[in-house]
Amino acid sequence: MTITYFKLMQVPKLTGKPLNKCIAVTLLCLYMLWAVDGIGQQSSLITNYMFNNMVFNPAYAGLSGGVSMTGLIREQWFGFKDNDGNKVAPETMFLTVDAPIRVLHGGIGGMVSQDKIGFFKNTAVKLGYAYKTELGPGIFSAGLQVGFQNGKFDYSQFKAVSADDPLLQATQSKSDMIFDLGLGFFYRVPDKFYVGLSGDQLLQSKGKNTQYRLQRTYYLTGGYQWDIPNHPAFQLQPSAIVMFDGAAFQFSISGLVWYNNKFYGGLAYRYQDAVSVLAGLMIKGFRVGLAYDIGLSKMMNYSNGSFEVMLNYVLKIETEKLKRSYRNTRFL
Repeated sequence: MTITYFKLMQVPKLTGKPLNKCIAVTLLCLYMLWAVDGIGQQSSLITNYMFNNMVFNPAYAGLSGGVSMTGLIREQWFGFKDNDGNKVAPETMFLTVDAPIRVLHGGIGGMVSQDKIGFFKNTAVKLGYAYKTELGPGIFSAGLQVGFQNGKFDYSQFKAVSADDPLLQATQSKSDMIFDLGLGFFYRVPDKFYVGLSGDQLLQSKGKNTQYRLQRTYYLTGGYQWDIPNHPAFQLQPSAIVMFDGAAFQFSISGLVWYNNKFYGGLAYRYQDAVSVLAGLMIKGFRVGLAYDIGLSKMMNYSNGSFEVMLNYVLKIETEKLKRSYRNTRFL
């Protein structure tokens, strides 16, 4: 699929500083190969991963203490276009919802997401359940998730290399509906630390029409909360995430500084990819987060970096203790 897509994909227009032909071709090849194999088959990389454990780990469902709703929009390599002005850079959008369910001894969660790159679009719906139990000073949970993904190629947007290209004679789009599973474990000590381990797209399902195949991916996440001595209004929250798809590793580390649990700012580093600036605030239960990635590759000469906007709200659930009733023989 990678070779076919690279052949058919229209070469993006490189604007900006002069670049010799050899470097330009190499850059475009790497872009296409990474875009299809990396973004198309794996869950998208996001800078605000520390606030979006539901995206990577179904065991997180119900750990927010209420009905948690999170939306995120990411524009990768903002401003990168092809010769016709079409946006071909990756775009990611998702919405997650999870809540604790007392009678189920855990929580439920779901996610709707859409990844788009060039003329390929992948829409996914995932539903999961997590079982929770107390373990030492914290809470341990195990979660299972089922997912349905629809991958779609819009061949009407492609331009054939030759007039008799058989693959592009028809202008209709091709799509596949794919089923897969995810599994995860999560342990959290409130106001101290958390660690999670999960696997997504475990079945590595493959579509019949597009030959689109999911790649099994593993995630290891962790974070720590440190109250700065003699400065109770400030907190330092380092975190990290490691991804492995069976062939390559990718990891990110970050450090956020919170003030009065209302404002935060910090930096992040994604290995050989980007340095990021993060900022956010809490307003009446709403968390607003922003992130800007400064690329470390030559791609920054032809784009304006990557942007993320995140919005989260948690509707707290206060569970009242069950009232005990007593029977009085005088009213039997």
